[in-house]
Amino acid sequence: MAVPARHTSKSKKNLRRTHYKLTAPSVSFDETTGDYHHSHRVSLKGYYKGRKVTKEA
Repeated sequence: MAVPARHTSKSKKNLRRTHYKLTAPSVSFDETTGDYHHSHRVSLKGYYKGRKVTKEA
């Protein structure tokens, strides 16, 4: 029966077991303002789903 030649360290074992990965941010295009913004968030100009939702200062 095969036996590992060396002990597997805790860090190597944990690196193998992890499933955390970087994900790309979800960016969508707002046709009202012509800008890109994060999905499900208000754009920098105050628009959400094509409607103005914030007051201008």
